[in-house]
Amino acid sequence: PVSEFEKLNCIGKGTYGVVYRGRDKISQEIVALKKVRMENEQWGLPISSMREINLLLNLRHENIVELREVAVGKSLRSIFLVMTYCEQDLASLLDNMSQPFTEAQVKCIGLQLFRGLNYAHKRFIVHRDIKVSNLLLTDHGYLKIADFGLARQFTLPNGSMTPMVVTLWYRAPELLFGSKYQTTAIDIWSAGCVLGELLCHRPLLPGRSEIQQIDLIIEMFGTPTEKIW
Repeated sequence: PVSEFEKLNCIGKGTYGVVYRGRDKISQEIVALKKVRMENEQWGLPISSMREINLLLNLRHENIVELREVAVGKSLRSIFLVMTYCEQDLASLLDNMSQPFTEAQVKCIGLQLFRGLNYAHKRFIVHRDIKVSNLLLTDHGYLKIADFGLARQFTLPNGSMTPMVVTLWYRAPELLFGSKYQTTAIDIWSAGCVLGELLCHRPLLPGRSEIQQIDLIIEMFGTPTEKIW
């Protein structure tokens, strides 16, 4: 039960819920408590939360946030995901840094990011929302990929999925052109955008619309050809 944890303070709000810093009353360990948003759900857990729980229970890697347990409050509408606590995310870290990351630091972060993605991709899981705010960092420099609410497990041949995923600045060209057939390549594109942002200390492709996003990609990389498309 969630009563076994003490809520200390709110550390973030997202599309699918609120995240608190908490403490296990028995072990005194600091954890993250992600309260599942239930306002519009009459028949149980939101589909996105069910997917996230199912995927995270099967993912155990040092660079992916660990789901410890699912805790229930006083009612079935009060459900918390008990997860690994990380002191900060890359988005807030970037906002508070006076100097950009060094190349060595970006290499270290990138290596951990690709290790986590490689582990997920080998298990046919595509994250679909890699961005700086979904990448957590501990005080010891360990990176954890978080927020699997949009993630999907795909099969071969790949079934169709909605192209309206991934935050715009990190969205791969095939998604911008409306492709419903997605591969792990969309995560790799997003990861590249993240690394560029860390090096430049600003978003690499900050489009304000899908059309402008495509224009920025073409401006940076050239017009797509049949060979590379």
